[in-house]
Amino acid sequence: MPSKILVIDDDPGIVDAVELILTDEGYEVSTGYSPSCLDDLRSDNLPHLILLDYLLSGVDGRNVLQRLRSQQITRDIPVIIFSAHPDAEQAAAAIGANGFVGKPFEIDALLNTIQKNMRLCR
Repeated sequence: MPSKILVIDDDPGIVDAVELILTDEGYEVSTGYSPSCLDDLRSDNLPHLILLDYLLSGVDGRNVLQRLRSQQITRDIPVIIFSAHPDAEQAAAAIGANGFVGKPFEIDALLNTIQKNMRLCR
């Protein structure tokens, strides 16, 4: 059974590219363009990992991560922040993200960060 990854980014081009890369690697990928997609998460179909943009059209990824960590069903899901924002890597570490990938991203760096964090949830 493939591992499930939820990709949340407000840039459709990035979402499409990441979805293609991860699907080719054998992951089951679902996508969203805003944090509202988190409202649809159910305990019987949670992702194994969430790849979350740091800035989502006016929504701060730090707030989204805090929300995930505060809810019982999502608190233990590894979250990787990805962003082109210059301060995002430090902020991601400070807020307890499990990893960070800078944009534009190297495919190998993205996959290595995901694989490292997939081991945490098994």
